[in-house]
Amino acid sequence: MRAVLRRLAPGTTLRDALDRIRRSGTGGLVVLGDDPVVQAVCDGGVDLDVEFTPARLRELSKMDGAVVLSTDGSRITRANVHLVPDPSLPAVETGTRHRAAERTAAHTGVPTVAVSASMTTVTVYAGGLARVLADPVVLLARADQTVATMERHGAHAARARARLDRAEIGDYASVRDVVAMAQRLLRLERLGAELAELTVEMGEYGRQTTLQLEELLSDTPDELRGLVADHLRVEPVDGDRRPVPTAEQIDAGLERLAALSDADLLLPAPVARCLGLPAEPEDLDDHVTARGYRMLTHIPRLRPVQITALVERFGSVPALLSAEQSDFADVEGVGALWARHVHQRLTGLGIV
Repeated sequence: MRAVLRRLAPGTTLRDALDRIRRSGTGGLVVLGDDPVVQAVCDGGVDLDVEFTPARLRELSKMDGAVVLSTDGSRITRANVHLVPDPSLPAVETGTRHRAAERTAAHTGVPTVAVSASMTTVTVYAGGLARVLADPVVLLARADQTVATMERHGAHAARARARLDRAEIGDYASVRDVVAMAQRLLRLERLGAELAELTVEMGEYGRQTTLQLEELLSDTPDELRGLVADHLRVEPVDGDRRPVPTAEQIDAGLERLAALSDADLLLPAPVARCLGLPAEPEDLDDHVTARGYRMLTHIPRLRPVQITALVERFGSVPALLSAEQSDFADVEGVGALWARHVHQRLTGLGIV
């Protein structure tokens, strides 16, 4: 559906054509592709094979039948055709035009658009889904509201991050602190996904919103991955009391968090369980120690391989904070120059 919405976004010639049909009040039925399967459900009509233009599609839609476009949308291949998809296919629509569009899309796998004459709406059917195309003004209002909500959640996430930073540096972080940070970041990501979908529908009107989205989510994925890498509980290996999770284990933890329902995301226990942390109410204040991934990612230009090497060597934030510059230099892949950089950055932040 996302690719189809991009083809039908405001500012495209196809959307211009559909808007002309909608404003005319005549209604219309348009199949957005032509192949042997589509041809098999077309009865009668006129073979055209002419260049697509918004005005031409508008005029051809005045006829009773459907208009068929080429797969790339550059040509109009047929007009005034009667669509006869498999009548046994389930359909939830009641109107003749919309029911034909729904079944044609299901039968052929080709997106089909129905323009309602009475309700002046444009509905696209694709991939078993139906979507009514919203007016750009409505989309802009929804986008502005989502941006404002994201800004509020971003402020909450910043405060949660500051609290967790202080707790990890002081080595008094709890399960509750970690869960609160994860909840804030996940809510922000989900709002971002909603806004990204809106920008696709908005087309050329969504450029500014896209820039706002990039700014609001600039470091959220890295923060969430660092949080999971720091606190994900994994099984000890070879007697290691605090093993470092693999990239696959971190990815699996992120997938579990992403799979949480919105209702579960509001509760501490499901989030804690995704990380393998104690999830009972009386356990939420249990002490946890960060491995140091998230803290080290805040050091400019420090490469992931170096971060991993430092975490594997020291194992925790307290150990990193108590290390000397020479200790960093002894880590393979870090060396004297980077050791100085790491130590200076931590010292400059008032951590060491």
